[in-house]
Amino acid sequence: MTDNKYKFSIPTSNNGTLNIPLTEGNALFVLGANGVGKSTLMHNLFTQNRDHAKRVLAHRQTWFTDNAMNMTASQKKEYDGYISSTNSQIQSRWKDDFSQQRTSISIFDLINSENIRARNIASAVDVENIELAKEYSRNQAPIQAINELLAISNIPITIILGKDEQLFASKNGSEPYSIAELSDGERNALLIGADVLTTEPNSLIILDEPERHLHRSIISPLLTTLFRKRNDCVFVISTHDVHLPIDHPEASILLVRGCNWQGKNIQNWDADLISSDTTIPETIKREILGSKRELLFVEGQSTSLDRQIYQLIYPNVSVIPQGNCGQVERAVDGIRGTENIHWISAYGLVDADDRTEEQIQGLLTKGISAVPFYSVEALYYHLHIVERIAIKVSVLTGQDSVAIFQNATSNIIQDISQHKERLCSRLCEKRLRNEVMSSLPTHRDIQARGNYNLTLDLNQSLQNEEAKFDRFVAERNLTGLLTRYPIRETQVLNRLVSGLGLTREQYENAVRKLIIDEPEIKEFYKTLLQPLTNLIG
Repeated sequence: MTDNKYKFSIPTSNNGTLNIPLTEGNALFVLGANGVGKSTLMHNLFTQNRDHAKRVLAHRQTWFTDNAMNMTASQKKEYDGYISSTNSQIQSRWKDDFSQQRTSISIFDLINSENIRARNIASAVDVENIELAKEYSRNQAPIQAINELLAISNIPITIILGKDEQLFASKNGSEPYSIAELSDGERNALLIGADVLTTEPNSLIILDEPERHLHRSIISPLLTTLFRKRNDCVFVISTHDVHLPIDHPEASILLVRGCNWQGKNIQNWDADLISSDTTIPETIKREILGSKRELLFVEGQSTSLDRQIYQLIYPNVSVIPQGNCGQVERAVDGIRGTENIHWISAYGLVDADDRTEEQIQGLLTKGISAVPFYSVEALYYHLHIVERIAIKVSVLTGQDSVAIFQNATSNIIQDISQHKERLCSRLCEKRLRNEVMSSLPTHRDIQARGNYNLTLDLNQSLQNEEAKFDRFVAERNLTGLLTRYPIRETQVLNRLVSGLGLTREQYENAVRKLIIDEPEIKEFYKTLLQPLTNLIG
C-alpha cells in the first residue's frame, strides 16, 4: 500500500499549505486547546479520505440500549451509507443523527467478525482441510483481542459472547451481566476497541478526543495496543491532552495553535508539524493537570513485548518505553529532579548487563531496578510459564501436559549450544560496554592532565563466559540458559512454541491472557521482579 493513498493538506496562516504525511503503521496526534479548530480539521481530513476512512466522533453515544445484535445485515448496510454521508457534512462536527445506530453497528461488527472467524474455521474442518483451519485460527479472535486490550488498559472486565448473540461482561470473575450495565469508561473503551479492531484493512482511523470518557491511565495503553494490533492502518488522534503524544514518542504531532475565520468558515490554521524529538511548547505543557501519576520507564520500543507485559504486571503504572538503559536513566533522573512536576512518580527498569551488586544498588537509590535477565523474552518464556501454557494446550487437545512440556523443551540445549560463541560474545559485549562507559574519565580526571588507560582482556572475558555456559549445559540448567542469553537471536523460541503446537504470536497472546486470568501468575512475575515491585510499592 502506497503512502500517498492518504491525503491531509491544511491551508496555513502564512498563505501556504501544510501537507501532512500519513503512513500505515504510524500515528499522528493533532494536539491543541479547545477552540483552535481541531473538529473542523478532523472533518476536512475525513472528507479528503472518505472512501477509506473511519471516524470515531468525540460526541458519540457511549451507552447501549441492550447487549444483542439488534439490527439485520441489510439494516446495518443501510445505516453505514447514511452515516458515511452525514460524516461528510459540516454539521457532523457537533451533531449526530445516528448516535444510537453507531453503537449498534459497533456491536454488530464485533459479533459478526467473531462469527465469521468461527465459520471459516468450521468450514475448513468440514472439508477436512485442517491446515486451512489452523491458518484461520492463528488470527486472534476479536473478543479475545478486546479482552487483552481491556486488561492492558487497566480495565478489569472480560467480555463474553453468550447465547442468542448477546454480549456479557464479567468483572474480576463475577457472574456475567449485560454490557449495557458497564460504566461509561468501560463502554467507551469497548466501543473504541470494537470500532478499530473491525475496521477494514488499510484504512485511515480518525479518533476525536478519545480521552473524553476515559482516564489517562486507560487511554494511553489502549491506544498503544490498538496501534500494534492494527499496524495496517493509519491513526489520526485529535486531542487536547498533552500526555497522549508524550506517551507515544514514536508518533508525529500536528500542533494547532489557532485558526482564522471568515464568516462561519475557517479559512486557515496556525499549525506546525513537529517531530518526535521536538520540545512541546510550554503553553501546551501547562495543560498537564491531575493527581499523582506513576510512570515506569523501560527499555524497548512502544510496539515491543516489554510494554505489554509490564503493563499487565503493574496495571496501576503507566509504562513508557525509552529505547536503551541510558535513556531510561535520563528520563527517571529528569522527572525526579524536577520539582515543578512533583505529582509524577517515576521508576525505571533496565537490563542487569552483569552489573556489580554495588552498581545495582546505586541504580535502586535512583529509583531504577535492574532485571536479572538478558531481555524481556526471559519473562515470556520462563519455564514455569511454558509449563502453564502446556497445561492450557492439554485441555484443548486432550494430550498429556507433561508430554507437551517435554516435547517443547527437549531441544533447548541442542538448539542453543549451536550458538554458544555468539551468545557468549554478545553477553560479554553488553558487560564490557557497561564497564567502559563507567570507567570513562571525568572532567576532574581531565583537569588533572594525567594519562587514561583501559585494558580489556577480551579472550579471558569470553573464556569465562563460555565456562559458565558449559556449566549450565552440563547441569541442564534450562532456566539459566533462557534468562542469561539473547535467545531471540536463535531458533530456540520458534522450536519451543512449535513443540506446544502454537505460533510465537499465539504463545505470547496466551501468556498475556494467563496474566489477565490468573492472579497467581501476576504475583509470580512480581516476585521475579521483586526489587521493582518494592520500588513501586
